[in-house]
Amino acid sequence: MTRICGPCLRVLVVASLVAVSAGAAEKLHSILDHGAKPDGVTLCTAAIQKAIERCAADGGGTVRLPAGSWLTGTVFLRSGVTLQLDAGCTLLGSTNRVDYLHRKSDDPPGAAPTVHDLIVGDKLERIAIRGAGKIDGNGSVWRDPKGKRPKAIMLSSCRDVLVEGIRIESTGSWAQHYRNCDRVTLRGITVFNHATFNNDGLDVDSCRDVTITGCNIDSDDDALCLKSTSTLPCENVTISDCKISSHCNGIKMGTESGGGFLNIKISNCAVSSPKRSKVIYGRQRGLAGIALEIVDGGKMDNVSVSDVEIEGVSVPIFVRLGNRARIYKPATAKPGVGTLQNITLRNITARGCSAIGCSITGQPDHPVRNITLENIRLGFEGGEGKTALAKPVQERPTSYPESTMFGTLPAWGFYCRHAHGLNFRNVQLRTDQPDQRHAVVCDDAENVTLDKLDAQFSAGAAPLIRLVQIRNFLLRGSRPEVPGGTLLSLEGSETKQIKLQDNDLSLVGKVAETSPNVPADAIPRQPKP
Repeated sequence: MTRICGPCLRVLVVASLVAVSAGAAEKLHSILDHGAKPDGVTLCTAAIQKAIERCAADGGGTVRLPAGSWLTGTVFLRSGVTLQLDAGCTLLGSTNRVDYLHRKSDDPPGAAPTVHDLIVGDKLERIAIRGAGKIDGNGSVWRDPKGKRPKAIMLSSCRDVLVEGIRIESTGSWAQHYRNCDRVTLRGITVFNHATFNNDGLDVDSCRDVTITGCNIDSDDDALCLKSTSTLPCENVTISDCKISSHCNGIKMGTESGGGFLNIKISNCAVSSPKRSKVIYGRQRGLAGIALEIVDGGKMDNVSVSDVEIEGVSVPIFVRLGNRARIYKPATAKPGVGTLQNITLRNITARGCSAIGCSITGQPDHPVRNITLENIRLGFEGGEGKTALAKPVQERPTSYPESTMFGTLPAWGFYCRHAHGLNFRNVQLRTDQPDQRHAVVCDDAENVTLDKLDAQFSAGAAPLIRLVQIRNFLLRGSRPEVPGGTLLSLEGSETKQIKLQDNDLSLVGKVAETSPNVPADAIPRQPKP
């Protein structure tokens, strides 16, 4: 069988979408021809649907929504149809529940309830929603957190999808949901979603071959979120050049993670705290800038996040392998613990983050594997004393994963537990205020390398790096400034093969302190600085 290379496939996909647009120019259908009125009061659902059906019957083309306010309930796209929202057009969601057609939900137990949403497509091909107009979901009227609330766009099991240029705001639930779709391009979409509960910005769920670029998303709930609600993974996704703000998580994989996330590349994005909205979920400043989560038995593999600037969020980086084990279909067996491996975070800069600290955590006997952080510059508020050092960090395997789930961590920089293959290269950690906690804690980990670590030390603070039950650790090429303090704290009977190589320790008061149960040969004798 002849295989098409990735770049060639992308060219073919773009060509097919261009063909849709070209065809649309030849077959233009206006909703005005079917009785729609642009007054924001007259219900235009039937007129819009008639235009879509006529367009599809003619072999496809474009349904045009000119400038004006068009009130509507659920409308269904058809294969080969482009929905064109002209500049000055507002597709306004009805506030009457009966205008939204109900569907038999195949969402998993515990998912947010929904009705048949505003723009819906199921098992379609060659579809597009584009233009300079906007979709306003009238979301402020949908205030029942347990009630059924409409999304603006819901596309399921579709192929060759383009959504481009539009603005989405104030929806009843998520702004847009793409589930089990193939070859999806989301380009230049603007989202402002702060109307009600579950106001996500963009959700891609168990889809394949997805490109997201040039989007500007400001949402109360998770902003740009990859999910795998079913056992199918989210696979071959490229995200670039997006601006993101959220009271919850900026860039997120999860929480739904039954299938997992494979071959994901994220680059050239900016994440910040929302500036113009009140909090419904989360925190004013936001939760995590980057959240990578597997908690429902799926597999995360080959994920790259690079060139991301983060400002003001609570926690810049959160990586979690948990065991919530949510099932997709009723009466099916719960999944086992999934896997999270081969993750690279490179060229990440963060400023003004809270004192909580970043965490990278697996489960006992189920470690996260091969996690690399390279060229990382993180700034935290700091200012914590030693109280958090005495509080054990609970495992919480079945809890909802969130960057705040462990409370204030014993490390103001990175807390890492249950990890095999953890590589820090050229990582700089700073606090605005002196902090008495460790900069880095590693617990139950092996093959850990800290190469050119540059972490701030505050006078009177705990040892800069704490190692608990660590097997094969290397600190290399670093010049720690720990005057009058201790560089390493070693604990645990399994701690061994602790190596220091090519470091300048001239500004270190004491290289290491060890607990009584640490083997005598865990760390070689060090020359005096």
